[in-house]
Amino acid sequence: MSGFDSIAIVDWSARSAPSPKAPSEDAIWIAVADRAAEPRTSYHRTRADAINALRALMQTHLKTQKRFLIGFDFPFGYPAGFAEALTGRADPFAVWDRLEREIEDAADNANNRFQVAAALNGAFPGIGPFWGRPASLDIAGLPDKGRDRDGHGLAERRAADTAVPSAQPVWKLYTTGSVGSQSLLGIARLNTLRREFGRSLSVWPFEVPDAPLVLAEVYPSLLSDAVAAELAREPGALKDEVQVRLLARALWSLQASGALRSLMEAAPPMARQEGWILGAGAGDALRAALVPDLKPTALRDDCFALPAGVDWVPVETALARLGAGLRPVVGVKSVKVAKAAGRILARDTAALRSNPPGANSAVDGYGFAHQALGPGDQVLPLVAGRAAAGAPYRGAVPKGHAVRILTGALIPGGVDTVILQEDVTATKTHIAFAAGIRAGANTRKAGEDIEEGATALPAGRVLTPGDLALLTATGHRKARVHKRLAVGILSTGDELADPGKTVDASATYDANRPMLAALARRWGHKAIDLGIAPDDRDALRDRLDRAAETSHVIVTSGGASAGDEDHMSAILREEGQVQTWRIAIKPGRPLALGFWNGVPVIGMPGNPVAAFVCALVFARPALSVLAGGAWHAPRPLRLPAAFSKAKKPGRSEYLRARLNAKGEVEVFASEGSGRISGLSWSEGLVALGPEARTISPGDAVDYLPFGAFGI
Repeated sequence: MSGFDSIAIVDWSARSAPSPKAPSEDAIWIAVADRAAEPRTSYHRTRADAINALRALMQTHLKTQKRFLIGFDFPFGYPAGFAEALTGRADPFAVWDRLEREIEDAADNANNRFQVAAALNGAFPGIGPFWGRPASLDIAGLPDKGRDRDGHGLAERRAADTAVPSAQPVWKLYTTGSVGSQSLLGIARLNTLRREFGRSLSVWPFEVPDAPLVLAEVYPSLLSDAVAAELAREPGALKDEVQVRLLARALWSLQASGALRSLMEAAPPMARQEGWILGAGAGDALRAALVPDLKPTALRDDCFALPAGVDWVPVETALARLGAGLRPVVGVKSVKVAKAAGRILARDTAALRSNPPGANSAVDGYGFAHQALGPGDQVLPLVAGRAAAGAPYRGAVPKGHAVRILTGALIPGGVDTVILQEDVTATKTHIAFAAGIRAGANTRKAGEDIEEGATALPAGRVLTPGDLALLTATGHRKARVHKRLAVGILSTGDELADPGKTVDASATYDANRPMLAALARRWGHKAIDLGIAPDDRDALRDRLDRAAETSHVIVTSGGASAGDEDHMSAILREEGQVQTWRIAIKPGRPLALGFWNGVPVIGMPGNPVAAFVCALVFARPALSVLAGGAWHAPRPLRLPAAFSKAKKPGRSEYLRARLNAKGEVEVFASEGSGRISGLSWSEGLVALGPEARTISPGDAVDYLPFGAFGI
């Protein structure tokens, strides 16, 4: 059996009506884990919607020749003897076929599960085995209490339920833990998929799980302690969403180690008749697979490697290769929309309701039915009352009448057109206006801005104040965002010191650390000050070890080349993984990229000007992707130069620049990398490509204001 390319976990529901529009408990949640850093979750209000979503995923996996495991949190089978007594065959699929024939489960979740359970009870002696129903539903043959059953001849629990003591019996149809209802409705739905996908689908453990699509029974409560811990870390998170996410992540981790296959092969013989819970008896292994606060390795060990024979790397090539090797390394959490500005959205977010939610008036005026108008000028009687925002007109406006309506008010029944109050002559009882108003004038349709279910914002977007307005208007109280990227900032070199520590002229005050930390914070990340590491291998190793425990990514400055005193690149070569790129850029050149204990390391040049430029050009887009965001490419402004320059071929150059009073681009007086004052003086950069060029005043150049770099 080959591995799976994706693993989905489904928290099922037996509700008899659609779940609330806003994500909530007692609904259907689906988590899909693959090679992404964090499983993606989706919320579904009905069983029909959830099955359609899963069907689409299954079809996609088949088309792309990928394997897909889907786990459902309800029993797939019943205690031994049930299938044979009911169908004449000890075949669980005979039960599946019968349930698909008899269960009626509408698109709005209305269903007949209690009636079907009563009919199934009729096939057995005594009373039962199914029990439980609403007090308002009196169905012959279906007892209200479990203690009222007697003489049906079947075991209360399956072998799998005995292995997981907290599992509820499959006969229970009502109140807390009523997995029996979930099974009746779920099995009927799954049998439809089983027939639809034929040999492309197998059901474990009834069948060998060697098909491209595999269905399995799971039990998220195997991770109840981990779920509780996650809920404590994420106040306001929904338990159902958290538990499918964690179980999907755990099973995906077990697959990577080969343990998932062992779990599937460990099902006892009885499982071929009763079914089995994937992971039963392996709770410790599932919990260990989660590893609290795990920082996923985002990059392959060789993802920074350059093609053989490549020495100098053009800037554009370096950016393209860097972007192709990155992926998010942070987890996901729920935050209140009001506090989500600047956070990175973790998933596509759909509108929970339309905006506007109902047709409304765009102006203050009078509403009426356009079709009732006759030719020429109009005089219409007014109905009593008015329509205002938040205070709608109750009832319908009679044909040939008008109603006073204010901006934002819902359009009453009998109204499809609104005329501006400035275009009307009005008394207390009538209005008069000239002919010519078009049908539908001055009205806004429901969903005119955005319709319910449409994608409001895409995953990876950095949320702006306007985005918060949109999320709120479309019904969201919380947003799923990526946790903040923890960026460790480390400087290296015996020559470095913090201000105030020494006045020795041989010491250099460390300008890079506060500069790089401020950049990280401006980009929305959490900056962790790792201090200054001396030119000592043991001290540097210890500093990197501690940094890897607290940081998602480590940004260093100094020691990125291959010289005798470049200890950072040396220790990464010997004890970690590193690639040193000689980038054709000025200022700058060496860029060290690698790993330490699985944590990505980005090594900047030690010169502050070069470190600043390389941080804007390379670190900003790289950190954005690691944080779950988009790859940022700054957009230049084409503006006239206020300087002269004869540029040599070979390297791309970035000049410290700003605009003068005429809107022309002037550059700092010196291009020297040691002139830190130019960083304070400048308001942007001039980007010059690798080709030779002579620039004269008035020539157009590419100007990148610092705002284009997010600062």
